[in-house]
Amino acid sequence: MGDLAVVTTKPKEPGSSSIKCPVLNATNYTVWAIKMKILLKLHKVWDIVETEGTDDEKNNMAMALLVQSIPEALVLQVGELDTAKRVWDAIKTRHMGADRVKEARLQTLMAEFDRLKMKDNETIDEFTGRISEISTKSAALGEEIEESKLVKKFLKSLPPKKYIQIVAALEQVLDLKKTGFEDIIG
Repeated sequence: MGDLAVVTTKPKEPGSSSIKCPVLNATNYTVWAIKMKILLKLHKVWDIVETEGTDDEKNNMAMALLVQSIPEALVLQVGELDTAKRVWDAIKTRHMGADRVKEARLQTLMAEFDRLKMKDNETIDEFTGRISEISTKSAALGEEIEESKLVKKFLKSLPPKKYIQIVAALEQVLDLKKTGFEDIIG
């Protein structure tokens, strides 16, 4: 997932800066989309991707950033599209799939979430990472997992032999419906 394309831009002030564009591959769409959205916002062109406005300068900048961050084979497929929004939507459709595929992916993720248990040899950070990854992928597919559900899943999935006293204490002291996921981990 580590490929990066370096884009040199000329800001309004003298000098230049290098921005690293993430490079899309077959397995990193969700992370790529998050990073690209931030990059497009940094360059003040995300609005043109979101709404397909008529500002040619913004559209050209957004198109340049998008084309820099996708493989050549995909450039050939989206090269004839004339707006950054159409390019973004084409990439999204290709990697997120049609609604049925999206729904199937979501169901698979939710089943994985339901089966999730912390392994005996796993650290809290590793387990938290797995929960967060499923939550992020689910959100990218349009389904936010409520924070209270993440908190309950985390506490229920800890091995009881190691953590029963901690879990019991947290359940007695905190209102789990109002406690954030990051707070419970801390």
